[in-house]
Amino acid sequence: MSIDLTSAASFMAAHARVLDRRRFEAATGGGDAAKRALVAALDGYRNADGGYGWGLEPDLRATESQPGGAQHALEVIADAAPVATPHLGGLLDWLDAATLPDGGLPFALPIADITACAPFWAQADPTESSLQITAAIAARAHRVARQDATVLDHPWLQAATRYCFDAIGRIDTAPFAYVLSFSLQLLDAAADSQPEARDLLAHLGRYVPGDGAVPVDGGSEGETLHLLDYAPEPGRPVRELLDPAAVARDLDRLEGGQLADGGWDVDYASYSPAAALDWRGYVTANAVAVLRMNGR
Repeated sequence: MSIDLTSAASFMAAHARVLDRRRFEAATGGGDAAKRALVAALDGYRNADGGYGWGLEPDLRATESQPGGAQHALEVIADAAPVATPHLGGLLDWLDAATLPDGGLPFALPIADITACAPFWAQADPTESSLQITAAIAARAHRVARQDATVLDHPWLQAATRYCFDAIGRIDTAPFAYVLSFSLQLLDAAADSQPEARDLLAHLGRYVPGDGAVPVDGGSEGETLHLLDYAPEPGRPVRELLDPAAVARDLDRLEGGQLADGGWDVDYASYSPAAALDWRGYVTANAVAVLRMNGR
């Protein structure tokens, strides 16, 4: 089995936003020049307050800075390493300002214009901390910290990590799929600097199915988070929870997911035509990056 990179590149050229075209370029051997272009593309989503909005999260089209925007911004910053952005400190400060007293972030902040925003963003309670979004953002910040250790000392990341660790430690039934996925990603990334993370990984490991596939209750029909969604990198601590044969099977699944038009698709709902294409570009760039890092 193999993928057609030429066809994938054509799909990205025809359908993907510039940001994901740059991610694809960086993932397919573009080097530091591609990573500098990726960092520059991210700047188009940045606000003067230091946060990110403008549809960086495809189903959150609002202009305002949002936790969901910060999640995707930190993902790009981590992918671009060792090329750095001068705006990282501003983003961490924005997250610190948006954090609630318990150390968690709300799932979303108030949205002035909810056009094309998914209901779960538009209807979120800005006064209640969300383990799901806080873990997702902190996971990506810990990935950034692999290249910039000063990130670990930022008061936002210290508070967010503590909030997440405490919340994860209290989990005693199978959590919602996205909570499980982002919590595993955080613990995996934080294990480089926080020994406690490995114990919590073992704690959550009981909720990871043998094949690694976690159905999304209440999602679209057939919506599932797969092993490679939360354990994409070989040699990482989270992979110790997983059967190598299951990893190989999921790599086969991902490799076989390329469609005739050269791209990959998602199994969840999009809330605007633009979001549907944005997600396809995003997951196509991701699929190629994950397959390459796993030797496919």
